[in-house]
Amino acid sequence: MISNLIILLVVIGLTVLFGWLTYRAVRARKLWVKIVGGLGAGLLTLLFAIVAFTGAKGIADTYFPSANPAPDLTVAGTPEQIARGEYLVNIACVGCHSQVGPDGNPTGEHPLSGGWNIAEAEGFGFIGDMVTENLTPGGKLAGYSDGELFRVLRYSIDQQGHELGMMSFLPYRELSNEDTEAIIAYLRLLPPAPTSGVTGDQMNFLGAVMSGAGMFGAPPSPAPAVITAPPQGVNAEYGKYVATFGECRGCHGPDATGAPATSVSPAIPNPRPLVNTLTVEQFAAMMRSGVKPNGQPFPETMPWQNASKMNDDDLAALYAYLTVAP
Repeated sequence: MISNLIILLVVIGLTVLFGWLTYRAVRARKLWVKIVGGLGAGLLTLLFAIVAFTGAKGIADTYFPSANPAPDLTVAGTPEQIARGEYLVNIACVGCHSQVGPDGNPTGEHPLSGGWNIAEAEGFGFIGDMVTENLTPGGKLAGYSDGELFRVLRYSIDQQGHELGMMSFLPYRELSNEDTEAIIAYLRLLPPAPTSGVTGDQMNFLGAVMSGAGMFGAPPSPAPAVITAPPQGVNAEYGKYVATFGECRGCHGPDATGAPATSVSPAIPNPRPLVNTLTVEQFAAMMRSGVKPNGQPFPETMPWQNASKMNDDDLAALYAYLTVAP
């Protein structure tokens, strides 16, 4: 944050400097100085002013967000909570937070020691680093209260009150209070695994400018303090909730109808046309194998492994959701 603030001050200083040069050029006696100097310095003033404004907005949104305080919460950690938390974590969290393999990518296996640099791996490392956290008690988790962990999952705000860039675009903020507490209960019981290297978001000034300019897409609306999940069942309503903890809606859009490209991500297709050509049995087989009925595998960017760990009823509910009009 300090380096970004210093760069912001430099940009503000350059804005003032070129503004002063514009003023001097306009007041010059020679006509060519008025035109060339005034136009050149004026354009640079405008450019630096835009950079200063968007950079300041990006810094404010990231480091000084309007955030609810962490709730006063103690999770009971009942056997039922832990079992539900294990199911959810192994679908929703393990894809990004699992241990990193020799190739630098997550293995999909425990321990949930994190360390995957998403920004670098996905081709937008030019905005800084976004390294997944260690979710075992061997990382920052050990210093968080249950309420602070709840705030991370619900509002994407860390212990320091900073917004978590990648998490803020994911749909986990829509998980019910009950399921959010179940995840916390399970994470508390994981064996500690050491953290190697720096984790978390380290966004640079370019990232702040792009964020302030809205180039990462519009973040979802703030989540309410209390969320209740629909009753479990093989129906579209619960299927939408399955698409939430399965992270389908994070990639394919709020209504799972596809998502447009942004400055750091390609367009994501609408899965509904394909799913509507399948039976529920074909859909389940496809999601558990990563291979479409025509024998074509999913692209590497499709995290079908999330859905492969769902039980039969949840997969059927997801199918019901994707085969009704959004």
